[in-house]
Amino acid sequence: MINDKDRALKIAELLLQVKAVKLQPDNPFTWASGIKSPIYCDNRITLSHPSVRTHIRQMMSEAVVESFGKPDIIVGVATGAIALGVLVAQELGLPFVYVRSAAKGHGRQNLIEGAYEAGQQAVVIEDLISTGGSSLKAVDSLREAGIVVKGLTAIFTYGFEKAEANFNESECAYSTLTDYTTLLEEALSSKYIEKKQLTLLREWRMNPEKWLK
Repeated sequence: MINDKDRALKIAELLLQVKAVKLQPDNPFTWASGIKSPIYCDNRITLSHPSVRTHIRQMMSEAVVESFGKPDIIVGVATGAIALGVLVAQELGLPFVYVRSAAKGHGRQNLIEGAYEAGQQAVVIEDLISTGGSSLKAVDSLREAGIVVKGLTAIFTYGFEKAEANFNESECAYSTLTDYTTLLEEALSSKYIEKKQLTLLREWRMNPEKWLK
């Protein structure tokens, strides 16, 4: 769910501008899973650009409050959303914790790092959503610790049907600053891609596993 179309287009513009997202329908990338993809996304690159980082911090903080109200605590998902989560927590003047993908193998063997209390209301921060698997694993860990998850906010989603189904099944609301459809709209408007490439890009989103096969 995108709250603001103008904001979504601006975020898409910034992601393309700093090459956090690259679109190459004629020379696809290969994901670790072996899937051929016309898109490469690494939103951590935005952290290297102060003005972009500031804009995303402000827009995400607004989106969190608009979608879920101000929570008691902000939670980042390791590792990609730790820095982003800290920025949002700082903007909102809230405590911050983060969730590991697996419990630490030494010391206190923490899965959730930072100070928190059962019953606190949290919003989870992510850099992007693909199928939602890693995000919802973090949500489950928080719920098991007694934290009330109000929802999740991410910079970007591919908009896969599988992600929508997974979030619905987990009963976890989410919002994003921008999405794949808006990214294509901005890429075409800015002449980053040509109109003839749109078909390939749209076909990929419908069935990534079978794309180009």
